[in-house]
Amino acid sequence: MPDNHSGTSTFFWNVASVRMDLPKAPLLSQQVKIKDAKYWNADIKFHTKQKNDRAILKSFTEMEALGFMPDSSTLPLVIKACARLEAIEQGKKIHFNIQKTRLIHDIRIKTALLDFYCKCGFVGDASGLFDEMGEKDIVSWNAMICGYVVNSLFEDAIALSFQMKKNKVKLNSVTLVGLLSACTELVECKLGQEIHCYCLRNGHFDSNIHVGTSLIGFYARFNTQLSRFVFDSMVVESVVSWNAMISGYHNAGEFSEALDLFVQMLVFGVRPCSVTMLMTIQSCVNLASPQLCQQVHQFTFKCGFSSDIYIENALINMYAKRDNLESSVKIFKNMHIRDIASWNAMIFAYKIGGYYEKAFNLFTRMQLEDIKGDIATFATTLQVCGQCSCVEKTKALHAYMIKNGLEMNDSIQNALLSAYANLNCVELARKVFSRTVKLDVVSWNTLISALIHEKLIAEAWKLYHWMRDSSIRPNSFTMVTLLASCMGESFLNIGRSIHGYAIRHGLDMNSSLCTALTEMYMNCGDETTGRFLFESFPDKDLVSWNSIIASYVQNGQPTEAFSLFHKMQSRMTPNLATMVNVLSACGSLANLLLGRTLHGYTVRRKLALEQDSSLENALIVMYSKCGSIRIAEKIFQNLQKKDIITWNSMIAGYGMHGHVKDALYIFYQMQSVGIRPTGVTFVSVLSACSHSCMVEKGWELFHSMSRDYGITPEVVHYACLVDLLARAGHLGEAKKFIDSMPVEPDPCTWRALLGACRVYSDIELAKTASEKLLELEPMNVGNYILISNVYAAVGKWDEVERLRIQIKEMSLRKDPGLSWLVVKDQVHQFMAGDVSHPETEKIYRKLSFLTCEMIESGYVPDLSWTLYDLEELGVKRRI
Repeated sequence: MPDNHSGTSTFFWNVASVRMDLPKAPLLSQQVKIKDAKYWNADIKFHTKQKNDRAILKSFTEMEALGFMPDSSTLPLVIKACARLEAIEQGKKIHFNIQKTRLIHDIRIKTALLDFYCKCGFVGDASGLFDEMGEKDIVSWNAMICGYVVNSLFEDAIALSFQMKKNKVKLNSVTLVGLLSACTELVECKLGQEIHCYCLRNGHFDSNIHVGTSLIGFYARFNTQLSRFVFDSMVVESVVSWNAMISGYHNAGEFSEALDLFVQMLVFGVRPCSVTMLMTIQSCVNLASPQLCQQVHQFTFKCGFSSDIYIENALINMYAKRDNLESSVKIFKNMHIRDIASWNAMIFAYKIGGYYEKAFNLFTRMQLEDIKGDIATFATTLQVCGQCSCVEKTKALHAYMIKNGLEMNDSIQNALLSAYANLNCVELARKVFSRTVKLDVVSWNTLISALIHEKLIAEAWKLYHWMRDSSIRPNSFTMVTLLASCMGESFLNIGRSIHGYAIRHGLDMNSSLCTALTEMYMNCGDETTGRFLFESFPDKDLVSWNSIIASYVQNGQPTEAFSLFHKMQSRMTPNLATMVNVLSACGSLANLLLGRTLHGYTVRRKLALEQDSSLENALIVMYSKCGSIRIAEKIFQNLQKKDIITWNSMIAGYGMHGHVKDALYIFYQMQSVGIRPTGVTFVSVLSACSHSCMVEKGWELFHSMSRDYGITPEVVHYACLVDLLARAGHLGEAKKFIDSMPVEPDPCTWRALLGACRVYSDIELAKTASEKLLELEPMNVGNYILISNVYAAVGKWDEVERLRIQIKEMSLRKDPGLSWLVVKDQVHQFMAGDVSHPETEKIYRKLSFLTCEMIESGYVPDLSWTLYDLEELGVKRRI
């Protein structure tokens, strides 16, 4: 070490005056010719006060190059700067250089090294250094405990605190804050409460605000009421404690309480910080109040946070999620500085608003302005490509990521897999899956889901078995995905095996899995188990209710659907999906009065959103099925935004009422506004032609499917044309058409032909059709009854008797037909000969009176379409 020069004291204060920006500083700094150890130590301390870590390390490097070493009070400052900057090599070098000097024995330096290793993730090195320390003070113990917490080694942190107590080192506020963090992460309620008691006994709670704030965060993990009790008990409060309580409410989903506390904070005169505003904005996102969002936005201006980039980004997200894209765009355009999060927020805003083209254009603009996107950018843009059904853009984006070396990222690969799956590009999804280096449960689930969506059920199950053989364990979402493939009674045992696997392996029986299991049992014919599961699940959410209501609607039990709907209303508020389901049930019941009531309910609740026409579509279908085609027409005409489902619903409605000209008019009008028909459209318009026997028009439309619109006819379209020809009496032509079909006829096709054979008494063709029908559906009792009625219509009673015996031998049973009547919102169901109703006597007396009145008025029943009852021994008795 060089000798100290004379005049060091004066020289030191001259340097200090430079750092204090005194008027003579520049002149004095120019006079400095020699810089000794005291100068560098003072320089490092000055930069520490200025919180300039890079300047600290620069001064240390220059000092080291001149052969000087910081003293024991300065060296910890350098090591702490290394920790904050994660200058790992420099920190390790300092440790190595002082190994054989007296500095290594200084407890402050060792503690600083402990903190450095912990913050840089080298917990093993820190632990080894801690064990070597002969003398340990409270700061050393705290550094090691907090180091364990920072590195998520919470059990080690708690174990070390017990060792600390054994060594009779008294815990202070820093120790307690670290331990409370560990208890929060480990969900150690009992130990956290013991620490709370320790704080109260030793006066830490009242004297240290950080302890109180940590207790607020700890209790918020379990119960916000306990957290609020701690908050209200605090003697010393600051904005940090208010933030902790607001954050607790927000994380618990109690957004109204979070905003109420924010208002209370302002009333008490506590000035919010940027963290407060961020949490308040995030709470606003989850509350449906546009006025509240605007008030919070205005408040950020008053508090001077309008130029805070983090708050501006949060505001963009807030307005986007509250369907106010215009405000999001305005904030983005007025931002003076934008970071990558700003661009991501705006792309996300366009995505959730449904403006996929604008979202992709904004991503393109980023590239033109040479702004490099991060993982979130590409993941969101891939979602945009998937939702706008643009395969070419997805491929282009994929190529861009390969070129820039981003494809190998796990999150990006899963996003790519999901995008191709959403686009129904199974082959491309398979390729991405096969190239993914680190497959996780999300990767497997995504591809399994894509295969099931494309009806590749066998391949999906094969992939699932590969997944089980790999190191990846299936989770609840895997089970939900597999359950979606279980449709029909033949899949019931498979569904049960999935249920059993979930129980045996302790999978999280969350709301999604319980809902999927309920749907599976309902769709596979085990209504009892499905209903039991639904009733026994304690945490039923809106999705669970909607799912079981939809299952009852799809399974032809609208009465049960309405019963559940009324039960649901006493527990939670129905949403858009609920009303679509119950409107469908209402259409099945043909209950116009109830339909109008539901329509009024949706208007009062303001459920009809411009962005989603599903409710209006459901209303059109409901009014059509309830016989009020004019109201359906009015809703259709008043709709400003019509999607393909809207047009299809109106065409089907007109066809149902026999208004074939109106159906065709809507069909051509749809094309004039630029909407191309789909396969479903042609099913509706061909059915309309069938009901009016418009054979030539039907043929024309059928041929135009592939010729003009590139739609390959499916079996349902062939069945529609067979029905059209058969209804018009062209039975021979219908049979020739079936024989020439490029696809195998389904049961509906043969049933359409068989039904017409009965009307036109073509017994020979009926035999052929019945043989084919029974080949395809040998266990469907309805087919036997239809064939029996064909024979009965031409007087072949021996054949009718033979079929009756066959039905009995096969133990087949027809579900009885039901009629219903709605009186004061209550549905009354009846079967033929039913005497179960409490008012049976009055009903039959009234029915007898009406029958006599009809006969006296000259009514003569048309028996040509009357069915025959095969359940009775008297086969010739008409129902």
